[in-house]
Amino acid sequence: MRNKIVAGNWKMHKTYPETHALLDELIEKLPSGKEVEVIVAPAFTNLASAVAHLDGTNIQVSAQNMHQAEGGAFTGEISAQMLKSIGVDTVIIGHSERRHYFHETDAVLADKVNTALRHNMRVIFCIGEELKDRENKQYLNVIFNQLTDGLFHLTKEQMANIVIAYEPVWAIGTGETATPEQAQEMHAFIRQEIERKYDKKVADNIAILYGGSVKPSNAKEIFSKPDVDGGLIGGAALVADDFTAIVNAAY
Repeated sequence: MRNKIVAGNWKMHKTYPETHALLDELIEKLPSGKEVEVIVAPAFTNLASAVAHLDGTNIQVSAQNMHQAEGGAFTGEISAQMLKSIGVDTVIIGHSERRHYFHETDAVLADKVNTALRHNMRVIFCIGEELKDRENKQYLNVIFNQLTDGLFHLTKEQMANIVIAYEPVWAIGTGETATPEQAQEMHAFIRQEIERKYDKKVADNIAILYGGSVKPSNAKEIFSKPDVDGGLIGGAALVADDFTAIVNAAY
């Protein structure tokens, strides 16, 4: 049976002191049960200290990105080996902001996935359509292509280390949210395509998260859908009470 996962993507927010203040609040307020896996993704500058700060808690730490190369003359970049060396075993790859602002292609993202898996990391792989794709009724094709180009070269065994985050681009940071029915439609489609490519066991075991303006007021209804296994949370993850309420909604 799939566990629920709620991950907070902090993006380019929170200084060192602010990071630790928020972590202290989360340690105090988050439920202690293990039925819901909780992950936070602070900025690179705060990853090592966050790992140490959360030692002995149920809260895990993820990176927001990594480079596909093992190392080399890539100024400003971070490798999988560097992340592993500080105790970070999970990485977000393919977020729409990386695709849009930094022009990361499906081929680059597939390389990043391969590198992360070589280092035994777990990947939260983001996919999602833009508003024009939905309006043009092309959103299923967009999602299928992102799955095919980014993940479907992997083996069944490798897919066990993948978490998928479906994030409609039109709902990220806009206040707009896919309806629970729209989220379920897309998650069911993603699971169906995974079963078609691999088999029912792989499809049933993979966690598919929803992201896009999730907040305490809508999390319970979204998370209650049979193919929605939790959320990748943006803005609400920066407020301890909101993030705690969203985690509680996954129980």
